[in-house]
Amino acid sequence: MRAAVQRVSHASVRVASETVGAIQKGLLVYAAASPDDASADAAYIADKVAHLRIFEDADGKMNLDVQQTGGAVLLVSAFTLCADARKGRRPSFDASAASPVAEPLIQQLAAAIRGFGIPVETGRFAAEMQVQSENDGPICILLDSKRTF
Repeated sequence: MRAAVQRVSHASVRVASETVGAIQKGLLVYAAASPDDASADAAYIADKVAHLRIFEDADGKMNLDVQQTGGAVLLVSAFTLCADARKGRRPSFDASAASPVAEPLIQQLAAAIRGFGIPVETGRFAAEMQVQSENDGPICILLDSKRTF
């Protein structure tokens, strides 16, 4: 499982003209599952997201996690995180899990983050979504449950 984590001042996701998820200060997390991912991969990413110390403390150092700042998470499924663009000009999405595998894992990821006491809003799986955000920093962190980077 992969995730791109952005520290945001606010973020929202819309499907058609309906806002389906929105947060103020917190983390915008794009997540994707691979075909061989399992519950342990979702748990690993959830733990990382919940405990990333990327918010500033009183001394201006990135020492606090999202919960310590009273923030929330907006989780958006984005199969393109598993894209392979090393060859040619058109990315391959073969490393992305099909919906029957990916959707339950994304739901498990949301539930696991909530299990840490963090409010989680979500997009709508497999929908055409418009995401708006204001990156705070900008701070962007890449996570991979297989630890390839």
